[in-house]
Amino acid sequence: MAEDRQCGGFGIYIHWPYCLSKCPYCDFNSHVSASVDVGAWQTAFLAELDRAAQHLSGRVVDSIFFGGGTPSLMPPKLVSAIVGKVNDIWTVADDLEVTLEANPTSVEADRFADFHAAGVNRASVGVQALNDPDLQRLGRLHSVKEAMQALEIARNTFDRVSFDLIYARQNQDVSSWQTELSVALALNPDHLSLYQLTIEPETAFGRLHDAGKLSGLPIDGQSADMFAATQEMTARAGLPAYEISNHATPGNQSRHNMIYWRYGDYLGLGPGAHGRLILKGKKFATESFKAPNDWLAAVSNGTGYSDVSELDPENQAVEYLMMSLRLTEGTSPSRYAAMSGTPLKPHKIRDLCDLNLINVNGDRLQATARGKIVLNSVLQELLSD
Repeated sequence: MAEDRQCGGFGIYIHWPYCLSKCPYCDFNSHVSASVDVGAWQTAFLAELDRAAQHLSGRVVDSIFFGGGTPSLMPPKLVSAIVGKVNDIWTVADDLEVTLEANPTSVEADRFADFHAAGVNRASVGVQALNDPDLQRLGRLHSVKEAMQALEIARNTFDRVSFDLIYARQNQDVSSWQTELSVALALNPDHLSLYQLTIEPETAFGRLHDAGKLSGLPIDGQSADMFAATQEMTARAGLPAYEISNHATPGNQSRHNMIYWRYGDYLGLGPGAHGRLILKGKKFATESFKAPNDWLAAVSNGTGYSDVSELDPENQAVEYLMMSLRLTEGTSPSRYAAMSGTPLKPHKIRDLCDLNLINVNGDRLQATARGKIVLNSVLQELLSD
């Protein structure tokens, strides 16, 4: 386990649970509140970091990620206090990545400058669509004009900038997505996160879909065609996929998310945050209380965790395979075998290679372009008896 800990790095995820409004497609742990006691949140986050330090001494922090919710609604002084505490507790990497997610509605030049002064060096901007009617359908509060202004401010402020788009939206076909993606690529981004719209249970879109009232979703095959077009266009523009939904120019991959996909260690703090940590030679999954007030109360009583569970070798290996096979670099079969105690079945690998769903290159097992479209089926087959 000590050797495996070095494979993925160590990151810290901070969850800020508040938004200005709840988007109809969003199943993240986000909440709308008329007021927030910032002092209570700062006390809680710093206490959780101090508590974690007692068990995680000697670590080198590769990344800090402020997610949510809408972290750009956080007071910059709170971000500064958290980044400062991390630097006080741990050694940080020379190229420490500090990412803050931002919505265009909460972007102002002075505010971004303050975040940069607080230690943030990478922004991830939730653009989501490049036409105003679709932004309204997605429940977004910004316009395309505001999104472009936010991106310009971010680029003038931070070392690295990413932005998100959602495709396979209502009444969108392959051609209209290609046109929209061309506009995005013409902005010369160094990182793009391009997600297919998924209809999640217990969301407003989920309820509408169940009631048969969510019209215009892509018909069978259209989403796959959009995915294929996305891979081709981004690769041609110099932003090849390094993960199924993420594209970057060389050197601009999200270091924090690479920790997840390489099955590294990460400390998750804040309402609903999850973590994976190696402690005393064992791997643990952590989960935090979801409701903001419940989490604050729990921290004041000792810890914000609602559950800490040891992961057995088989579950670790399965999680590693599920995460790493999303990456273009793929999975290390030898690392999988070291985790699980049992190698992947050679005949399963051969069958999937024959179907052109995976490739094997030395100690790398990689999903092909065809395999990425049906990745869940590839995983199920690799793990089946």
